[in-house]
Amino acid sequence: MNSEPTSAQVAQFRDLIAARLGLQFDETKLGNLARVLALHGGSNGAAYLAMLAGTPMPSAAWHKLAVDLTVTETYFYRNVEQIQAFAEVAMPSCMLAREGQPVRVLSAGCASGEEPYTLAITAREAASLGPASVTIRAIDANPTMLAKAARARYSAWSLREVSPAMRERWFVREGELFVLNDSVRQSVRFEQHNLAQDDPELWATGSYDIVFCRNVLMYFSPAQAQAVVARIAGAMAPGGYLFLGHAETLRGLSHDFHLCHTNATFYYQRKEHSGQVAPATELSRPLWSGVHIRPLLVNDPAWVNVIARAAQRIDTLAETAPRVGAGETASGAVQAQPDLEQALSCLYNEQFEQSLALIEQLPQQHADDPDVLLLKAISLSQRGALAVAQDVCRQLLVRDELNTGAHYVLALCHEEGGDPPAALAHYRSAAYLDPAFALARLHIGLLERRMAESEAARRDLAQALILLQHEDASRLLLFGGGFPRSALIGLCRAELAALGAGR
Repeated sequence: MNSEPTSAQVAQFRDLIAARLGLQFDETKLGNLARVLALHGGSNGAAYLAMLAGTPMPSAAWHKLAVDLTVTETYFYRNVEQIQAFAEVAMPSCMLAREGQPVRVLSAGCASGEEPYTLAITAREAASLGPASVTIRAIDANPTMLAKAARARYSAWSLREVSPAMRERWFVREGELFVLNDSVRQSVRFEQHNLAQDDPELWATGSYDIVFCRNVLMYFSPAQAQAVVARIAGAMAPGGYLFLGHAETLRGLSHDFHLCHTNATFYYQRKEHSGQVAPATELSRPLWSGVHIRPLLVNDPAWVNVIARAAQRIDTLAETAPRVGAGETASGAVQAQPDLEQALSCLYNEQFEQSLALIEQLPQQHADDPDVLLLKAISLSQRGALAVAQDVCRQLLVRDELNTGAHYVLALCHEEGGDPPAALAHYRSAAYLDPAFALARLHIGLLERRMAESEAARRDLAQALILLQHEDASRLLLFGGGFPRSALIGLCRAELAALGAGR
């Protein structure tokens, strides 16, 4: 028999879910979280929580938990900020591009139908459009869920975010359930498909203007997710819009979309280029994704390993790059090997001019390498050349819009330059692109506190506290401003205590 989890365990469970999955549960959902924790943790909730805290994503444990949590959280107008962006940005843009033809929407992983029906209602409500203005194709691999979606009968709990007036307009009461209006149901077509499988008809080129694929990619391995995104990109019209779950990003999966941020939410727009869609080739996070390096212990093995990996990576690039001759330039001079190790050592010792000089001496074929550009931006920002550092970051973002480090350095430059709103926007981009990015989340919380946004600061600092305890040591060396993990954790706790969080 399972024992009931304590309130402290439920709070820890909620914090872990927020930090790892990006799912937020307010005080009204604690009872449901307690039931899920009891189901998964059995008689030893403490041991289960310790296992979760020490288990990286993706893993079978987090996958199973994500499935249970997202299934229980299906309802109309979920993540309403994305629905607002759909109505106010995506639909008007696509209607203009379609020149009077219906906007084509795909709801992938539609479950019991709340999402596609929400989109159909929104098109009628917010955009004041007729039923023929949008066609919605809703797919799921679960036939039981599809049958429920086709019946279009929902409980009051599923409609908890729908206003009484909207219920009156679009639903008819039938006992304890609410039945959706036929005109809305006719805008949605339900079909059984498995996203993990290639399907030429489902993924025909240019089939969709807007795609919702929320809380689906988290279930796949990186390779599977990469393949799914490539199929979605190939099936979307240029300039179309893609909405993912709050815990999902395209970082490391695709370079075929622009990152967008409006209506207090992130989403993507398909780039205008046409032709074969090529998924991103590098699934791992980039080595250079931070700034504010300060003197540490000279013999710190983690720092030595960071330098060695960077130098090895650039050396590998040099070996594979085209050469004029055996170690010669076009002028006949011997071509020097890239010396990233020396540039890093100078940065480590706060010798920023020397670091920049060494970067400038790298062979031309490495000038646009993302790691080199970010190292240059770090050196410039540390030297105080904020405007030039920002230019380099923007150059890097032209090459890779989803580069977490570039957004982070831009945020630091804006913060140092006295522009908190711009800094906050880029910190949030960095934290969205990498939900495990502890320092970005910490900066968000600190800025929110300065801006008197106490509740938001409390939430983000609590997430930062969890993330800091599991952050990779080498990344702390790059991001931590010379402070050890213990000092950063202490800072988080002090800030939370000042906010009355009692940490």
